Amino acid sequence: MSTISAASVEAVAVEGTEKKPLKPCCACPETKKVRDACIIEKGEESCTDLIEAHKDCMRALGFKI
Repeated sequence: MSTISAASVEAVAVEGTEKKPLKPCCACPETKKVRDACIIEKGEESCTDLIEAHKDCMRALGFKI
């Protein structure tokens, strides 16, 4: 049986609450996925609304686009 010390529990809690900066590639996966699928299937000029929705999502997260 293993025991967990208060120090190890605290270390895990601190690790879990630290926020790493969000990378642009990982932000807004929902809008990115539909935008990319639309561009592949229909071409960029047919997907301006989805492109703008993704840009809006990115801006909401603090990215300068």
